[in-house]
Amino acid sequence: MNRKLFILALGAAMFAVSCEKENPDAIDPEVDLIGDITENRTLESGNTYTLTGGLHVKSGATLTIEPGVTIVAKDDDQVDYILIEQGAKIDAQGTASQPIVMTAERKEAGSWGGLHICGKAPVNAGTDAKSEIGDASYGGNDSHDNSGILKYIRVEYGGYAFSEEKEANGFTFYGVGDGTTVEHLQAINGSDDGFEWFGGTVNVKYLVSTNNTDDSFDWTEGWCGKGQFMAAYQISDECDALIEADNNDNDNFATPISHPVLSNLTLVGNGADGRGVRLRAGTQAELYNVIVTGKGRALTTETEGTESALADGTSRLQYVYLSTGVSSDNEEGSILYTQDMFLEDGTNRIDQTFDLTDNIIGTIDGGIDPTTVNSFFSSANFIGAVSASDNWMEGWTK
Repeated sequence: MNRKLFILALGAAMFAVSCEKENPDAIDPEVDLIGDITENRTLESGNTYTLTGGLHVKSGATLTIEPGVTIVAKDDDQVDYILIEQGAKIDAQGTASQPIVMTAERKEAGSWGGLHICGKAPVNAGTDAKSEIGDASYGGNDSHDNSGILKYIRVEYGGYAFSEEKEANGFTFYGVGDGTTVEHLQAINGSDDGFEWFGGTVNVKYLVSTNNTDDSFDWTEGWCGKGQFMAAYQISDECDALIEADNNDNDNFATPISHPVLSNLTLVGNGADGRGVRLRAGTQAELYNVIVTGKGRALTTETEGTESALADGTSRLQYVYLSTGVSSDNEEGSILYTQDMFLEDGTNRIDQTFDLTDNIIGTIDGGIDPTTVNSFFSSANFIGAVSASDNWMEGWTK
């Protein structure tokens, strides 16, 4: 073969290899993200994409988002959000060095609508539940429903107000099942909740809620998942509770009753006189190895269902360390759970001070080994979420 023919043959081979490597599902970064995705599509690593409205991933389709992708919600008169509908999936796996960033052109809280996932796991909101954003169905009978994978994602400036009753969170999980993987997520500088669960059974690890001006974490409608290593830090005077926990506002005893099991939390408030952890509306909960500080009322309880579950041991609080004390806002009758009952366990503490660096890093030796509670948990011989020797927030959070 002469030299000219060899070069032509080599060029043809390289072109063929190049074509083979192209992803036919890839979305051109010059194309706006808006409307319905009805087949598998991919946002490719290193690209920046513009979100110009509501983006719905429909049943049967998977949206893949590769490491290092940035999605920017456009500053215009459109409502921007991403919604994964029932039967659809999201495969968004960033890394500590290449997180996926979902942000806004306008760098202000409430600039866009955040990420919403609708699954088929049980909720107590009835059979016709619709998402607050996007009017999508959620809930069902499949506790193990799989809506995909979320890893190393940062959502910035969420909380768009659709109405006085409907504001978008950073991350919202509607009836999401425990077949879904959720870990290493940050919601930062939003104007509603950082994370909210509407029922479901999804389990979570390594969550950070930073300066979201409603609640840092919020659950309702029967969430029964597990969570470990959850951190919250508030700055703005507008920030509300560190945790606002409900079962169902309309029926405190609706089933399934909210009963998340959480271990290794550090919750740091904005120094205001408001509530830190607010357990109410019939919720149950198990909280282990928890630090709560920076709020005038570190732990409050409300409603008969919530307090009776604490009193009879259905709910459990162990190694919960508070900077202030426990108080009841139960207006339904006799107070059923008191600060003395909180302290009777022998592991809980009130009026504590904490040595935290960078506002949130620091733990206390001891606590309960959460692996003895459930196999989902990782072994952790400390109280709090982020230890100085293992700062899992480093590199991908702000």
